[in-house]
Amino acid sequence: MFGPETIIQGDCLEELKKLPEKSVDLVFADPPYNLQLGGDLLRPDNSKVDAVDDHWDQFASFEAYDAFTRAWLTECRRVLKDDGALWVIGSYHNIFRVGALLQDLGFWILNDVVWRKTNPMPNFKGTRFTNAHETLIWAAKAKGGKRYTFNYDAMKMANDDVQMRSDWTLPLCTGDERIKNGSGDKAHPTQKPEALLHRVILSSSKAGDIILDPFFGVGTTGAVAKRLGRRFVGIEREPDYVALARERIAKVVPVSAEDLEVMGSKKSEPRVPFGRVVEAGLLSPGDILYDPKGLLSAKVRADGSLVIGDLAGSIHKVGAMVQSQPACNGWTYWHFKTDKGLQPIDLLRAQIRADMI
Repeated sequence: MFGPETIIQGDCLEELKKLPEKSVDLVFADPPYNLQLGGDLLRPDNSKVDAVDDHWDQFASFEAYDAFTRAWLTECRRVLKDDGALWVIGSYHNIFRVGALLQDLGFWILNDVVWRKTNPMPNFKGTRFTNAHETLIWAAKAKGGKRYTFNYDAMKMANDDVQMRSDWTLPLCTGDERIKNGSGDKAHPTQKPEALLHRVILSSSKAGDIILDPFFGVGTTGAVAKRLGRRFVGIEREPDYVALARERIAKVVPVSAEDLEVMGSKKSEPRVPFGRVVEAGLLSPGDILYDPKGLLSAKVRADGSLVIGDLAGSIHKVGAMVQSQPACNGWTYWHFKTDKGLQPIDLLRAQIRADMI
């Protein structure tokens, strides 16, 4: 249906309608912000700031902007698979309007992520706080639908093994990463840094997934998707941006399949009840399990329950009761005897899972 790299030049609304229903895994959208700028923005030395005053960011009214936003979000929801998700980025000018429309259309908001810029543009007039962040909304296609992709453990690993938060500190796109036009000026006023897209795509898609960007610009989404082994579909109206995106993406070298492996999550692995371990004969009724120090012992019963004195129940319930704790992961708490000493019964669950692949 889609090749590894698909760039479409045309109006996003017209081209989105041509895409098959439920055909993409993830949408990243960087739509016009409708900045409503009035007149030139000048620095203290009266030099002009290269602000976003392009025609594609201009709308006659909030109503016109809302109608446009509703239309492209509707089409994106149609082309998303049931387990798909959408990211959209914006500023205070538009993100609240976009968020309300997302909810109206049935999307289920998972997070709002604050991208804190380490090198924001100053407020030259000194009339407001420096606008030092943008907001990303991450939303599933629907509440209670099929499980969306979230590579939680990979994000934790990328953050020095600490759970990643919803405030991301990253610099603006500058230096060699900034795409220039034939005159040597920045080609696109709102080019996003590849580091931002790396985090978005790595966190919420899998290798081989199809990423859709309906406002492709100079191709940041495509460049990062290609590098990370994802396929992409980019839609862009401006021919100059399309040409620059094609040239840029052609130079990208994909990461090897081996190096694309990320930390897996136990939540994504097949569920194995403890009774399955008994059914498989890896433990037998009457076998004894021990706490990590070997001080407490519990007997395994035929139905996969444990009994210790007057206490009986699941591996989790009995583990919690003997510790006087509200909860317990019985897979890591209970151990069985081997020639190498006590080993957690989680090793037996791993054997069951290996046979299920």
